[in-house]
Amino acid sequence: MSDHVIGKAFYKSIPVMAGYVVLGIGFGILMRDAGYGLILTLSMSLFVFAGSMQYVGVGLLTGGASVINVILTTIMVNARHLFYSISMIDKYKDAGKYKPYMIFALTDETYSLLCDGDTPKGADPNRYRFYVSMFNQCYWVIGSVLGNLLGTVLPFPTTGIEFSMTALFVASFTEQWLSSKDHIPAVTGIACTLFSLVIFGRDNFLIPSMLLITLVLTLLRKRKEADT
Repeated sequence: MSDHVIGKAFYKSIPVMAGYVVLGIGFGILMRDAGYGLILTLSMSLFVFAGSMQYVGVGLLTGGASVINVILTTIMVNARHLFYSISMIDKYKDAGKYKPYMIFALTDETYSLLCDGDTPKGADPNRYRFYVSMFNQCYWVIGSVLGNLLGTVLPFPTTGIEFSMTALFVASFTEQWLSSKDHIPAVTGIACTLFSLVIFGRDNFLIPSMLLITLVLTLLRKRKEADT
């Protein structure tokens, strides 16, 4: 049964594999280019595992940012996790020993794989979600290590490499759009984000857009429940 769950979880995580390995390599290269070696790169990918925040973190490290600046930047960059993780509360509430790691490892891409709540027939849902989360982090760690090692022997231009995270977000959004028949959340997200971008500007739109998306989706959900 365990082998069955592991195999299904690995198959589910395959779409994330290529993206995370490549993006991890990009992060590892940036770390090496900034003068940081394998140990710090591996530690960040193991204990931080924050995708785009790790990219931003390279700049914070090299710029000598204060602790307060790091905290505020982290909140701003990862604020979206607070909003979409709310929808996983019911799915994770009975996860037991798996819960702490599953909460830690809930990235955008892992969320996109698990948010539908579907699990293989006969599989323990919590164990399945745990393995999907673990595989995804393994891909990121492997990529980070490879990138840092490659950065020592091969010259890489790092200009624009941070855009790779944006590319992965777009790919995840497209995959969700194609696999789901309900496009209301996606359209809501786009509309609220564009509205906030116009009103608050590109440096301040993230948190307002997340709040607005949460508000709109909550109202739509209540209306749908009332209709049923």
